[in-house]
Amino acid sequence: MAEPLSDTEQQAWRTFIESSWALHTHLEDELRATTGLSMNDYHVLVVLSEAPGRRLRMGELADRLVFSPSRVTYQINSMVKRGLVRKQPCPEDGRGQEAVLTEEGMSSLVEAAPMHLITVRDRFIDRLEPGELEVIARVFEKVRKA
Repeated sequence: MAEPLSDTEQQAWRTFIESSWALHTHLEDELRATTGLSMNDYHVLVVLSEAPGRRLRMGELADRLVFSPSRVTYQINSMVKRGLVRKQPCPEDGRGQEAVLTEEGMSSLVEAAPMHLITVRDRFIDRLEPGELEVIARVFEKVRKA
């Protein structure tokens, strides 16, 4: 059986969970209200916009998004219907599928980014000191690698 959390550990864990859920919910609500995009849509658009040729194999996209293969397939299929991305066979082997950012998807990202940045700054970045941001980056890099 796992050892119970100390009061300090429990306070840190609950503060993290509650604040991260609240932040994510606010970001999601603001993004949807101003752009019609979900956070998942936005994250896919960002990752594809930064990829070589604005395309990634579905498996690599799932890894980058920290999605299961079925979840990334569902997400991409939803975005294909809206014209934000398209799916096509991988040119290297033809067996796999790639998600490719469309011009409409890129335009949606370019339009959404400034509004999303305002919310990110207001709810997160501007509330912290530079040293606190550095600590957060170090801490969550450790968590991500685990």
